[in-house]
Amino acid sequence: MHTNTNTRNISYAPTDTPDFYPETDGEPMAASDLHLEILIWLLQVLKAHFADMPDTYVSGDILTYYTEGNPRDVVAPDVLVSFGIGQKRRHTYKVWEEGKVPDFVMEFSSKTTYQNDLTDKKALYAALGIPNYLLYDAEALYLSSPLMGFQLVEGVYMPIQPGDDGRIHSDVIGLDFIIQESRLRVYDPIRGEWLQTPAEAHAARAEREAIARQQQRARAETAEARAETAEAEVERLREQLARLQARRSEE
Repeated sequence: MHTNTNTRNISYAPTDTPDFYPETDGEPMAASDLHLEILIWLLQVLKAHFADMPDTYVSGDILTYYTEGNPRDVVAPDVLVSFGIGQKRRHTYKVWEEGKVPDFVMEFSSKTTYQNDLTDKKALYAALGIPNYLLYDAEALYLSSPLMGFQLVEGVYMPIQPGDDGRIHSDVIGLDFIIQESRLRVYDPIRGEWLQTPAEAHAARAEREAIARQQQRARAETAEARAETAEAEVERLREQLARLQARRSEE
């Protein structure tokens, strides 16, 4: 997986005010319950995937300030991934403190956001130098395609061409995003596996173990039944031999 350690010089005006940059904008985390459900799922999936990479930070809906001294220069990506800054908990993401902008951002487009996602926000992310920008339309109502991706090329976002099944590949984080049965899923083409939340992975492991135990019991029962059948056949042959011997004795 390629990791982009992008950096960008941000103009700033120093300030000593400790609460100059609010931690919340008062807006809801997601446009609907469906958006919230999928967003939480995706964040759990990505955090689990990058859990063994202690320098990789995954977050969502965190206020991201990109100009020191100007709290109005702020955006809150639904999902962001940033390499090389560590997994410590943050209240906000300040570009000048982290030393870089995120490497990957994703927005969940809705009726009230999709136009901004395709225009002003897209232009902002490109200007900041964020390598990958993905859009997801959970209702499949507002974007020309439920999944859209953009790759930064010389400061301009170029569309990422989807695969035959509509999947969008992010070369920055090395994952495929795809919609299956009207639901967002994420695939790791290197490991050849679908990403899961810890709860999903635990449930799948428990199911595999239950199936293995069931198969083991079935094999044991089959072996026992075969043994019983063989023993019965031996007993039948013994009785048959005994009858033959008895008949010969009578003769």
